[in-house]
Amino acid sequence: MKKLLIATHNKGKVREYKKLLSDLPLEITYLDELGITEEVEETGSTFEENARIKATEYARMTGLLTWADDSGLEVDALGGRPGVHSARYGGPGASDEEKYRRLLAEMEGVPEGSRTARFRSVVAIATPDGRVWTTAGKCEGVIARHPRGKFGFGYDPIFYLPWLGKTMAELPPEKKNEISHRGEASRKAKKLLRELLESGELE
Repeated sequence: MKKLLIATHNKGKVREYKKLLSDLPLEITYLDELGITEEVEETGSTFEENARIKATEYARMTGLLTWADDSGLEVDALGGRPGVHSARYGGPGASDEEKYRRLLAEMEGVPEGSRTARFRSVVAIATPDGRVWTTAGKCEGVIARHPRGKFGFGYDPIFYLPWLGKTMAELPPEKKNEISHRGEASRKAKKLLRELLESGELE
């Protein structure tokens, strides 16, 4: 059975992906399981560039088919920030709460109609010989005035979905996966993987 490396140290993400990909003929592994501690530097200026960099580097390093993603939040009133810096917003070692509190402080005084934002996600699948495929997903919403909800992580407590009347952090995990940027990109990537496996392109 072909091995697929999920290029993350995040066990929650690994669990989600294992569940998503469970019906494909793949053995799923991840960085910690292989004892890989090297961090690939994300030097791209877009989510796609960063996902490609991670997938190709780890595929080259391990000789394995590799799945990597990059995701983040774009806020229109902040000129698209935090964008590719979403994970590092607020400085090194900042907690999720510190990141979203900083963002709320920056949004102080921004009126309701101008608080639009979106989560974006790109999944890249790379082979050790340098071939790469990408898929993308997005989820539109607005930045809430105050955090709400106990599910999810990152900016979920302040990302409000007007059509549901809830923040992302108020949605149970299965509902979040249904509508989220990462859920959309991942489902497309799974479909792509299935096609590549069936066509023999990954042999």
